Amino acid sequence: MVAVELEATCDEVDNSESPRPLLVVPDHLEAIEMGLAVIDLDSLEIVDGFQPFVRPQINPTLTTFCKRLTPIQQTDVDGALTYQEVGEELRTFAVAYADAAWASWGEYDARQLQRDAGFAACPSLLEGVPHFDARK
Repeated sequence: MVAVELEATCDEVDNSESPRPLLVVPDHLEAIEMGLAVIDLDSLEIVDGFQPFVRPQINPTLTTFCKRLTPIQQTDVDGALTYQEVGEELRTFAVAYADAAWASWGEYDARQLQRDAGFAACPSLLEGVPHFDARK
């Protein structure tokens, strides 16, 4: 089983701020980090991992809110691979786990990967791999 957790671009107007338009609107969130942990279901041990940063294309500059919410900084994404390039690395990594399914907490991560694939005009990074909602 592969457990997946994404971090994405984001913005929010803090109560201490003057009202302003969001710099990153909800329909334009992009994955900026992908954490995968390969778990042996017999021992429940993590046996491998893959954790690339992803360079956002629509909003390449992280908001102050995003940098406070996550440990991700601008330099992390500036030097990162694109969504398509991360997909190439992930396919190479996943060869050893061809029979694995993936799980995430809720449906957000699966929807975000689909959204990113649409932005990048390529298949979703985990297309064709069975997904399970661990929250259910």
